[in-house]
Amino acid sequence: MEGAEMDYLAIKNLHVGCVVLSISLFLLRGVLQLRGLAWRRSAALRIAPHLIDSGLLAAAIWLALSSHQYPFVQTWLTAKLLALLAYIGCGKIALAAKTPAQRRLPAFLAAILCVIYIVGVALTRSASWQLL
Repeated sequence: MEGAEMDYLAIKNLHVGCVVLSISLFLLRGVLQLRGLAWRRSAALRIAPHLIDSGLLAAAIWLALSSHQYPFVQTWLTAKLLALLAYIGCGKIALAAKTPAQRRLPAFLAAILCVIYIVGVALTRSASWQLL
């Protein structure tokens, strides 16, 4: 493998690793929130997601620039970006301290569905998961 290919693979692996950590932390915080446990007392659970998501975003931008594949040009990347925005919105509702209890579970489940869709799009490079 040449240097550029190795760089791309390293950043892609960083991106995937950040995805796994980000989703894992979201699931953990969501379950703790639904169980009424005070996860916000943990500095790690408050700060780590922001650091990981920053690395995830930086890696995603680097991958897009180096591969010349961009949202609003490639349909699958547009779908990922829009689903990411939906995930952020649903996740914010699910984890917000002031969200009424009856709204948390639906928002949490919607966020999980967004993540499943995003991962499916990433794996297939198709907004429809190559089902259509």
